[in-house]
Amino acid sequence: MQRTQLGKGKERQNGNYFEDRDKQPVEDNKPEAKKGRLDSQAILLLIVHTLFGSANALSGTFVGVYLWKAKNDYALIGWFTLATHLTMAVTFWLAGKWVKEHNKMNCLRIGVAISAVFYMLVLWLGANSFQYFVWLGIVQGISAGLFWVAFNVVYFEVTDPDNRDRFNGSVGLLGAGAGIVAPWISGLLIVSLGDIKGYRLIFSISLGIFLLGVVISFFLKKRKVQGTYEWMFPIRSLRQAETPWKRVSLALVFQGVREGVFGFMIALLVYISTSSEASLGNFVLITSAVSLVSFWAAGRFIKPHFRKVSMFIGAAMVVAIILPFFWKMGYSTLLIFGLGSALFFPMYSVPMVSAVFDLIGSTEASAKQREEYIVLRELALNVGRVCGVLLFIGVISWSKTPLVINVLLLIIGSSPLFSWYFMKKQLSVIKT
Repeated sequence: MQRTQLGKGKERQNGNYFEDRDKQPVEDNKPEAKKGRLDSQAILLLIVHTLFGSANALSGTFVGVYLWKAKNDYALIGWFTLATHLTMAVTFWLAGKWVKEHNKMNCLRIGVAISAVFYMLVLWLGANSFQYFVWLGIVQGISAGLFWVAFNVVYFEVTDPDNRDRFNGSVGLLGAGAGIVAPWISGLLIVSLGDIKGYRLIFSISLGIFLLGVVISFFLKKRKVQGTYEWMFPIRSLRQAETPWKRVSLALVFQGVREGVFGFMIALLVYISTSSEASLGNFVLITSAVSLVSFWAAGRFIKPHFRKVSMFIGAAMVVAIILPFFWKMGYSTLLIFGLGSALFFPMYSVPMVSAVFDLIGSTEASAKQREEYIVLRELALNVGRVCGVLLFIGVISWSKTPLVINVLLLIIGSSPLFSWYFMKKQLSVIKT
């Protein structure tokens, strides 16, 4: 149940628009006992997310490396990523109707299953995978779109403003935990077994974990559906004269700019600097260990009134840690960047995610159109990701000199500051 509402001194009018929350009535003298807690459905959703993240951490870190070893071409990996993000955006928009009017849990399950299909295709194509990078990107985009549109809707329904920061912190903490173990094991397996057997084994293990995630998802209860999906809602919403979604969408676009490039580029640079999957695995292990602690702290200590300051500090620091690249691009400076990102990125991302979803739940009307708002959120993110990748492809096709790459990373990596600028007014809205 939504416990708070925008504004002061107003009666709570929203009522219980969070469906099927599995919360039992509590006595009047015990309302605070469960405040901020995660219920059984939220915990199950965390487990499914962790399995999905673990499988991707096990193999996803090395997909770019796998393509790079087949053909040393930055642009090819950029085009693969571009195909993924474009397909993800279209899938989000189309699947919005599914999660709005039909069984959103089946949407989530099929998203996980198609992720398994992606790794089956990589295994089947083997060294020829780079020749089908567009099709592989499309399959990955479909899987990600289906999973995340369903996950985000269910996440909204099983959380509220009291426990949303804690849930986001837990997602980051468990994701970091998976990142500690999975890539490190993958790197060791690839080095010890060789490229062919090593990659085949880790892709096979990922496939099995995805299938386990599908099984666990059946313990999540079927969510109620209501209303009719509005196809053109994102455009109609942004055309409104007085809407915070104009600023928030711009903030999300700039958030996506960094995600689109840094999601694959840093791991690739670590491999290029060391020529070793084991070193990449160690890099992810170390940075994920730091990220685990920082996400735990962010989820526990970042409260709504501290979001604005926290997000600014996080955004400023993730830009500052790019500067050592201009001194020397090597494993040591990449490790400094990785540790800095792991330490400060949660201060930026946790307030960002929580504030956007709080905005979706700020009124009963917006909560009833949560699917459309989540599609709007993801479309904005993917516009940013596509723009970031297109900029990367354009620059890297022109020059691959270290200075040009460093300047490019600094420009793209500075986008969180713009994201904070457009988001800061919304971060100042405190629920009372």
